[in-house]
Amino acid sequence: FDDESDDNDEEKMNTVEQLLAKPFLGLNYQEKLEVKRLEPHQPDLKLKQSSKDRGKEYTCKFTMAWYEKKKWLCGSASRKSLFCFPCLLFGGELSWTQTGVNDLKHLSKKIKKHESCKCYLDNSIKLAMFGSVNIVTQLDESYRVEIRKHNEEVDKNWYILSKLIDCVRFCGTFELALRGHDETESSLNPGLVDLVSSIDSAMEKHVKSATVFKGTSKTIQNELLDCMLDVTRDFIIQQLRNTEYVAIQADNTTDVSTKCQSVLVYRYIDGNGKIVERFYGFTQLKDSCAESIATALLDQLNIVFPEHCEKQKLIAQSYDGASVMRGEAGGVQRKVRDRYPNAHYVHCYAHQLNLIMEQAVYKIMQVRIFFLDLSSFPAFFSRSPKRTQVLEDIVARRLPRGAATHWSFNIQTVNIIYKYREDLLECFKTIECSTAFESATIREVRGFIRMLEDREFLFFLFFYSIMPHVDMLYSQLQKRDIGTVYVERVTTKFVSSINKVQESIEDLGSKLPDESEFPIRRGRRTEIKTLNQVAREVCDIIIVHAKEHFAFTKHLVSEKLLQSDLFERHNQCFPLQTLADTVQAYPMLNKERLHTEFSVIYGKPEFRGASGAMALFQLLFENNLQDTFSETVKLLQILVTTPMITVESERCFSTLKKIKTFLRNTMNQDRLNALAMLSMKKQLIQEIPDFNKRTIEKFAALKDCWAKFLYK
Repeated sequence: FDDESDDNDEEKMNTVEQLLAKPFLGLNYQEKLEVKRLEPHQPDLKLKQSSKDRGKEYTCKFTMAWYEKKKWLCGSASRKSLFCFPCLLFGGELSWTQTGVNDLKHLSKKIKKHESCKCYLDNSIKLAMFGSVNIVTQLDESYRVEIRKHNEEVDKNWYILSKLIDCVRFCGTFELALRGHDETESSLNPGLVDLVSSIDSAMEKHVKSATVFKGTSKTIQNELLDCMLDVTRDFIIQQLRNTEYVAIQADNTTDVSTKCQSVLVYRYIDGNGKIVERFYGFTQLKDSCAESIATALLDQLNIVFPEHCEKQKLIAQSYDGASVMRGEAGGVQRKVRDRYPNAHYVHCYAHQLNLIMEQAVYKIMQVRIFFLDLSSFPAFFSRSPKRTQVLEDIVARRLPRGAATHWSFNIQTVNIIYKYREDLLECFKTIECSTAFESATIREVRGFIRMLEDREFLFFLFFYSIMPHVDMLYSQLQKRDIGTVYVERVTTKFVSSINKVQESIEDLGSKLPDESEFPIRRGRRTEIKTLNQVAREVCDIIIVHAKEHFAFTKHLVSEKLLQSDLFERHNQCFPLQTLADTVQAYPMLNKERLHTEFSVIYGKPEFRGASGAMALFQLLFENNLQDTFSETVKLLQILVTTPMITVESERCFSTLKKIKTFLRNTMNQDRLNALAMLSMKKQLIQEIPDFNKRTIEKFAALKDCWAKFLYK
């Protein structure tokens, strides 16, 4: 972090570069006092000078000890020269104020000569006396009183602003409107500010008596939201620049106002060694094509990665399975990869499961029709309270409605219809015979009765034996801390379970009700052998696509190096090919050093209890071995940063919809981002030191702020 700190130092008012660019005599009084307070800028200069004396070569180097001897010295790292601080401020010898001194051989003589110069002595006295005698403040008592009153008013305004920020934070956290949908002064729907005023005397006095700045207007509260968003984003960006590796998760959807939105989430290791996922913001898109999404995404990334060298930090990108996202030639992941070469594309495992089941459903027309018919059951009952009441009276339970997330299946619907078929038939026949329902409902009911008495429909309820395995795999893939080894294990078990279901298909026909119970319908009779063949094809599709979609890629196979139950085997036969694939995917790793470190890890029993990348990462840090196993730690940081799922981005859109529902009448894009940040990142905001103070400082710096927020 040395380079970054040097850049920050060069921006200070007391540096040689700043004083040459903006001379001291041209600054205002407050700025001059600040320069004096900061004292001479004394960086560690990399000065070296070689010389010969009596046939021998000598090398002179600049040391920081010179600053201790001569307090008036200051230096410029960019010019590699020394300057006199008092003369730099008030004017003096050209060599000590403009060009600088870098002759180390004669430095002692030059310093001694300069200290005996009258100009240096005059400037030293001016600097020492500056600010100690302020003629204006001594002669004008009213000026001092005015400053005191001004600062007292600033104190009061800061207190009021801090309370307003607390109110906005509370409302944002719980997704509440500050004054409901009516934010006028005469609103009969009081907000949180009015409640705080009733229990805080200072706040109450301010709200009743303030004429210039009251702080309760929508404009002020929106500006505070903007400042709070800026403070939070600055904190996230600072963490991103201090971390070793970063991964992004992005998704897009259409919100409740039918506008296309994109969400960006950063995943990285924070300063405490904890893996975190930080929501950064929503971006409104022109359309949902790859070009628009990629342009918006790259614009956001340019804020965090402005320098070319930092682009190597982005090591993973994760989206859903849409072709516009994953396209190899023109997809979003390809466009990002062209700019950030290490940003490997990681498909969300939960979305992969959705693709597998979609293949099983939509490839076979008979199965597709079955699921379309299946979805009509809960839809029928959800449209009428009377229908729901009949269902509850007879079946004693409700049918679950379609899942809100697009990858989930109506698993419970399959199970309920399979288990309560007789009760559902009775329910529909009760509605059919009742005079309380209209003709359209009766027509729909007769269709459901025909379905429940259809042999082919009942056969495809064999999905009840597949769905529990799909549900279990989906739950396992929704865990936040999963790795590729874990995914491989659970998917292997899933494939094995589907194989067992496939082997039992021959028994399905015997479990169906006797054919004589069903009325023979024209064109609807299908041989049981044909249905068995379709069922086996469904299982084959699920098995084949599960193996294909969950196959490892080179940038993920590296986690096999960290599978603790294989350490003993790796100690006997080192996995050279896996190591080669790992280094090929991440060229920033040192192959030889990594080979040596893993050889030691495999041979030590102490490491065999650490299962997975995160466990080994924590073990190395707890024992201060991060420097000893530097390349291993680098690989571990990459692996734990790489997202396995995109839960966070999906949750962001859930929050987006709720916030828009509550506040859509006064919503704009900046306010939406700020409220979403307050709602989802409560813990992060609590971790930001002096959050209210930073927000007030940003608010005070706004050009339109006419109230008193800056101290004199």
